[in-house]
Amino acid sequence: MDGDPSVAARDDLAGVVDLFEWLTREELSRALSELAFKQRAEVDDEAIAAAIDVAVAEYALVAAPPGALAEAGAGAGPEAVADPGDVGDADGEGEIPDGDAIALAVGPAAFPSLPADAEDLPHILDVPDREVDRETLSGAVLERLSADAVAAIGAGDAERLELLADVTYDIEAWAPVDAGDIRERIVDELDA
Repeated sequence: MDGDPSVAARDDLAGVVDLFEWLTREELSRALSELAFKQRAEVDDEAIAAAIDVAVAEYALVAAPPGALAEAGAGAGPEAVADPGDVGDADGEGEIPDGDAIALAVGPAAFPSLPADAEDLPHILDVPDREVDRETLSGAVLERLSADAVAAIGAGDAERLELLADVTYDIEAWAPVDAGDIRERIVDELDA
């Protein structure tokens, strides 16, 4: 977990989350610490937090609203999951809510892969069976994408707009949503 997170590292984070359907940031951090221990590597909590932030900023992982989460034998997500007002939108500049209780699910820009020894994580972590309501999740992600685009347009951040333009295609392949209006606003801004 040294240096800047690579695309492979982000996809590995998504692969770990995919093993469980969703994890809180704290659970994902603990899973990554367990993997580092199994691989006899040093644990760098700051690098883990930074990798998670990058994965969320780039839509490889997405903050999931409690209404999209369920545990086996339960209704909505657990009390540990943050209030829906806390998980929604990033401000478009890569600043992501970082509370440990925020639930993360695999996002539209991920190609989940499993890092070495990750197959042991379900036996190591005490996490119940979980489910994600993809319709609710995709609606929340589309709202965040729209808010991120507005913020990036307002900031004149062409680099962020280019990333978000790519995400508009990813989200349409990931869920039955239409991001055409958002993409059109982004392209118009980039062409201006």
